[in-house]
Amino acid sequence: MSGPSHVVEQPIEHHAQLAEYLAAGGKPASAWKIGTEHEKFVFRTDDLKPPPYAGERGIGALLRGIASCGWGPVDEDGNIIALARGMASVTLEPAGQLELSGAPLDTIHDTCCEIAEHLHCVRVAAEPLKLGILGMGFQPKWKRDEMPWMPKARYAIMHRYMPKVGSLGLDMMTRTCTVQVNLDFANEADMVKKFRVGLALQPVATALFADSPFTEGLPNGYQTYRSHIWTDTDADRTGMLDFVFEDGFGFERYVDYLLDVPMYFVHRHGKYIDCAGQSFRDFLAGKLPALPGEKPTLRDWSDHMTTAFPEVRLKQILEMRGADGGPSNRLCALPALWVGLLYDSESLDAAWDMVKDWTPAEHNALRDGVPKRALKLPFRGETVRELALRTLEIAGNGLKRRAKLNRNGADETIFLQPLVEFAEANQTPADRKLELFRTEWHGSVDPVFREFAY
Repeated sequence: MSGPSHVVEQPIEHHAQLAEYLAAGGKPASAWKIGTEHEKFVFRTDDLKPPPYAGERGIGALLRGIASCGWGPVDEDGNIIALARGMASVTLEPAGQLELSGAPLDTIHDTCCEIAEHLHCVRVAAEPLKLGILGMGFQPKWKRDEMPWMPKARYAIMHRYMPKVGSLGLDMMTRTCTVQVNLDFANEADMVKKFRVGLALQPVATALFADSPFTEGLPNGYQTYRSHIWTDTDADRTGMLDFVFEDGFGFERYVDYLLDVPMYFVHRHGKYIDCAGQSFRDFLAGKLPALPGEKPTLRDWSDHMTTAFPEVRLKQILEMRGADGGPSNRLCALPALWVGLLYDSESLDAAWDMVKDWTPAEHNALRDGVPKRALKLPFRGETVRELALRTLEIAGNGLKRRAKLNRNGADETIFLQPLVEFAEANQTPADRKLELFRTEWHGSVDPVFREFAY
């Protein structure tokens, strides 16, 4: 989850500024970048438990170790709660999951190198603390009340609010990990087309990355329980956003959506003020109960945008969300999938042709069915597997046309290979772990912490 925005404290003087802020993200194709974010679980190697923040083997100590790789610490109330280096950051999720928010980079080769360097640094810092790092979509062993909470004021506000609007929000905060990619758009029309394709095909990506089949040590009946959790987190700020496919969708319509998303907080003078459930529309009118008479700045607007959690999120970039966390090769595969689909005009057209006649009911049936059935979910006389194979073919062609080569002359299609293998085998990462659970692991999830640690 994002920290406070670094946008200039410019007062919002008229409603049009809200859409203008989003539109300002547009840039020519030559300037498009790739920003990859991923989260992972930290565990103690002796008892597999998630460490608290404090202590010699705590998350705070791990952050101090990672800082030795050239990261600058970010403090909140005397605690290191993040690290920064250039345009990249390392932040903490509520239960101590580590998130790398990568810098905007030119190629997937670059972002994969960034991920590899980061994971090496984390391993070096974790080893003397006897800590391990695991990439999965959902914590496979520990209960919600066994998860620690990090000392971040933003999370304390959400902790109080989440149980009021859904039954699984605290699980989302403490027991999930994801990978996402942030991509650019040229203008409003380009944003709309990319948003629609991204939203329509998000369930396909969710299926390919499905890797959260265990809850508290046992199979939970889902391929991606992390994805299911979002269906009962907070309906006001999650979901498929049917309006994106309606005529007239653009920046203004997305602004209207965001204005109807209840607030969490306002950040003032280094502190978070609890505004949970209050209205940004009231804030614009100077009638916010938490700050009576005060009106928002563009920084407040930027902060508020980070508190909406749809399957695809618009800021001054488009965020492709919805994939379970996993091993390093899948962290590189997600940007490859979406760059191949969205950064090549022929691929974008082909992907749109594939999804343009899908109905809102079909979009939501895919989203709601994939968490349990993933690639095997029926759709229009076939299954999501066939959709995935066509999607991967389109993405691969787009990456070939991009022709971004590494030092060995390989293009970016190499990063799609793990996904191609899953689709061809009709077997998700969750399927493979469930098979191990039934056979070699003898009904225990403990081996996952050894065999799938970074």
